[in-house]
Amino acid sequence: MSESTPPDKTRRNLIVATSVVGGAASVGAAVPFVASWFPSERAKAAGAPVEADVSNLQPGEMMVAEWRSKPVFIIRRTKEMIEGLKKIAGKLTDPASKEAQQPKYAQNDTRSINPEFMVMVGLCTHLGCSPTAKGAEAKAELGAEWEGGFYCPCHGSKFDLAGRVYKGAPAPTNLVVPEYQFLSETRILIGEDKKGA
Repeated sequence: MSESTPPDKTRRNLIVATSVVGGAASVGAAVPFVASWFPSERAKAAGAPVEADVSNLQPGEMMVAEWRSKPVFIIRRTKEMIEGLKKIAGKLTDPASKEAQQPKYAQNDTRSINPEFMVMVGLCTHLGCSPTAKGAEAKAELGAEWEGGFYCPCHGSKFDLAGRVYKGAPAPTNLVVPEYQFLSETRILIGEDKKGA
C-alpha cells in the first residue's frame, strides 16, 4: 500500500471486532471452566466439604455454617466455658463421649481438636429439631446445673457447650461432631479430615 492510498477502515474495524469477539468468547469459556473447580450447591448438599472463616468470631460467640444441608454450630469458647464443662460431668448421659458421635480425635473432655473451638451439627439426636443456644444466665429456666449450652424447644433435650446430652433428656446421644480440620488458625474445613489428626 502506498502513502497516497487511504487506509481501509472497514478492514481495520473487522479485525478489531473479530479480536473483541474472540476475547469475549475466551473469557466466556473460561468462566464456567474455573467455576467447575468449586463444589456446586448440589455437591455441597451431597456432602462436599465446606470452609468456615472464624477470623471474626469473638470469644463467647457462635456462628452457623451449612454442611450437607444441616446447620453446623461453631462456638469460640472462653476459658470459663471450657472450665464449666468439667462441673457438670455427673449430670450427663455420656460425659466421656463413648458413643460414636464424633471422630476419634474429638473423643476427649472438650469433644474438639482445639478446646477453644467447638464444631458440631446443630440437630437434636432425638427427632432432628435445631436446639437454641442458651447462656449460663438461663439457670432459672433450665436448672441450677445449667452452665450454658443448647436447649431443644421441641421436646426439652439439653446439651452442654460440648454438645453432650443431659441425663433424662429425650435425646439418646450427644450431638454429632463432623469430621473437620483446621486449614489455618482462622479457617476450618468441615466434612473432611485429610490429616487424620
